[in-house]
Amino acid sequence: MCAAKTALVLSAHAADFVWRCGGAIALHAEMGYEVTVACMSFGERGESARLWKEGKSLDEVKAIRRGEAEAAAEALGVHRLECFDLGDYPLELDRDDKNKLVDLIREVQPAFMLSHSKYDPYNTDHMYMTQVALETRMIAQAWGHNPGEKVLGAPQLYLFEPHQTEQMGWKPDTFLDITPVWDKKRAAMEAMNGQVHLWDYYTRVAQQRANHFKRNSGGQSGGRDCKYAEGFETVFPRTVDEL
Repeated sequence: MCAAKTALVLSAHAADFVWRCGGAIALHAEMGYEVTVACMSFGERGESARLWKEGKSLDEVKAIRRGEAEAAAEALGVHRLECFDLGDYPLELDRDDKNKLVDLIREVQPAFMLSHSKYDPYNTDHMYMTQVALETRMIAQAWGHNPGEKVLGAPQLYLFEPHQTEQMGWKPDTFLDITPVWDKKRAAMEAMNGQVHLWDYYTRVAQQRANHFKRNSGGQSGGRDCKYAEGFETVFPRTVDEL
């Protein structure tokens, strides 16, 4: 039997993978991909305001956010959820943390990777995560890092949509139709009870990107119908045999 195709999502906080690429996860899981999600933190300090207002302790907040992430991952069909529990605001990885992430990248051998935008002045954890993603991807490709291990090929790194797109310099060049798995993404979003205010926001984002998908698939001359989509920006050139 052929080995399953794989994908890897590097998420700064426990909910980021849900809002920004939950549709891509669910869609590829249905295609047979084994999708691994690595969450660097639970977003316990900076993205759990409602829980703090309720008087929860740090341990309680982390436990709740972990449970939400696990429920969302199950709804999306995530093959493996890795929680590094490194803290947030700020997110920081030392050399050992980065080497652990390199080990995971080499183990998964992803066909493609997903992470945050390159720039985010509102949440520097996000752009730091992408800096780490690029660094660890590079190290995972190095034959001299832990010689004898299988090195990484050249998976595309897709940058998923940030919260305030215009301020981030994020420019999508890829739109993915997630209409067939929208119910799974919505269920995953609704597992994130700590950020209820984002449920409808990211529903509207998906509907807006669906309009862009339809326009770019043919527009008024007969574009493919699409109700929900996600947008991504690619980092590396793509190699093709025809256009």
